[in-house]
Amino acid sequence: MTSYGCWHGSALIALGLAMNGIALSATAQDIPEDAGVEAAPAGVPALDGSDADNGTAFSGDFVTIGVGAGIGPSYPGSDDYVFKPLPLVQGSLGGISVNPRGAGIAVDFIPDSPGKIGINLGVAARLRSDRASQIKDEVVASLGELDRAIEVGPTIGVRFPGLINPYDSLSANADVLWDINGAYGGMVVTPSVTYFTPLSRSMAASLNLSAEWADADFHDYYYTVTPDQALASGLPQYDPESSGFTRVGAAMLLAFDVDGDIASGGLGLFAIGSYSRMLGDAAATPYTSVRGSRDQLFGGLGVGYTF
Repeated sequence: MTSYGCWHGSALIALGLAMNGIALSATAQDIPEDAGVEAAPAGVPALDGSDADNGTAFSGDFVTIGVGAGIGPSYPGSDDYVFKPLPLVQGSLGGISVNPRGAGIAVDFIPDSPGKIGINLGVAARLRSDRASQIKDEVVASLGELDRAIEVGPTIGVRFPGLINPYDSLSANADVLWDINGAYGGMVVTPSVTYFTPLSRSMAASLNLSAEWADADFHDYYYTVTPDQALASGLPQYDPESSGFTRVGAAMLLAFDVDGDIASGGLGLFAIGSYSRMLGDAAATPYTSVRGSRDQLFGGLGVGYTF
């Protein structure tokens, strides 16, 4: 089974929020060719949502399914890179929206009105497979694979539309997740901020800034090197200090509609690039400081289709 690290999760959060921005922009009005203008041109419906039902692919229920491939570290903190699948499932049914997470999904139970401040409140779930497979480093691999964690918890956020132009948005979001599978048995919090804007009728972009905070149970499970492990591997013994931030990063996404109109749905292409910096125990552990790198890069390409 594929391993999903923090770099993959932040990239998919960026992808999900960007796709949500495309949906709300397309529902609010037709996006003109010069989407960066300060005011809507004549004939374009207002951002107050009064003309939201304009027959776009995102007016009402829709689903976007995509697949791609990316390359990133074999585990968070590794300097060995491997290929990974990049799946995408996103949509809306009866006002309830579904957005992707790294090896998981988030469900938002509060519908957003185009042009209005939106509230995100729902549930997120993901499968964490850090050092559970695809460990390329022979020394790290010799210490065995870790168990996969199933993380579940609330997701909450807010979205502000129309900041610089009538079609952009700024979203702030946080997932608070607990491991219910007994792998590390603790909690992680993933805050993020995303700016989305269309670049033209056929292209959109988003910039996502994110971080990850984890409790002491998480740090003990993923970053400890016990005396026995030190003796077996030659790595120095390491005892994590406590809870704290594990990484901070940024992800950039570009989305392109093949038929030239974002609002029509159909076939689209996307590209993602991200950079993360390991922090605290995640950077100091020998898995990173001796065998890996604090600097984490990811890049991916994919294709999606909106029904």
